[in-house]
Amino acid sequence: MLTLQVIRRELQGEVVLLTLAHADGIDLPPFSAGAHIDLHLAEDLVRPYSLCGDPQNRQHYQLGILKDTQSQGGSLAAHALKVGDRIPVSDPRNLFALDETASHSLLIGGGIGITPMLAMAAELHAAGRSFSLHYCARTREGAAFISQLEQAAWADRVQLHFSDSQRLNLAAVLTDVPANTHVYTCGPTRLMDAVAEQAAASGYRPEQVHQECFSVDVETGGAAFEVFAAASGISVQVLENQSIVEALAQAGLKVCVSCKQGICGSCLTDVLEGEPDHRDSYLTDEEKADGDQILLCCSRAKSARLVIDL
Repeated sequence: MLTLQVIRRELQGEVVLLTLAHADGIDLPPFSAGAHIDLHLAEDLVRPYSLCGDPQNRQHYQLGILKDTQSQGGSLAAHALKVGDRIPVSDPRNLFALDETASHSLLIGGGIGITPMLAMAAELHAAGRSFSLHYCARTREGAAFISQLEQAAWADRVQLHFSDSQRLNLAAVLTDVPANTHVYTCGPTRLMDAVAEQAAASGYRPEQVHQECFSVDVETGGAAFEVFAAASGISVQVLENQSIVEALAQAGLKVCVSCKQGICGSCLTDVLEGEPDHRDSYLTDEEKADGDQILLCCSRAKSARLVIDL
């Protein structure tokens, strides 16, 4: 855990661009494009945000955070940060890394989903690798990072798409690329679903399509079941409208969670006995089929009892 200081704050529409650095000016832990850090905004308020700065710059981290009217507190707390404020952050973690075997990387960011794409473009450009970036937003006036995109050293690789003018033609974008292109997309669910559907129709293999979700709708309800935390010796009953995390917390066993939607993997735990009912977007289909891991924030059990390594 690091404690960093807000050294710059810039508001671009509904997005706040925060620059964080160590108060003593020392280098920060390295990260690769697609990584995120957890901001510890308050007690029990931990949220993951993508790093959007240049991975080669070890002096600071940059985050672009949308002010979400449906926020459960995370984005509102982030927008309240001021220059000089100090905040605990995690080391960078990467669940959305670039594939180094790709002959070409096609980056598609929608809205605030542009943030990891900025770091990806910087990393690919520095490595001299082939890529193109498509940024989709409702309007030019309401879009963040426009000037940064237009002034970047790789600006000639960028195409902008706005709902009120030039919309993204996915069929054309996904076919007019070299063989062994890998696609990276982040943004609204409807955009990522459309990219996945069109990529499959265009002959892309599943391993060529990479996505990162910022939010998903998760159905967490279901029949009650028992959870035994083996290492702690604690047994709890998880009620119909209760998460495993909530049940364990009531018994005095606190689990670190960030997204609470089965996206970030912070609450991933090994399963020793029982059959999980996976509700997350983090594990692959193969990992879910193995049944030896579970995301405690949203998933449940198909068996009457789960034994977890906690």
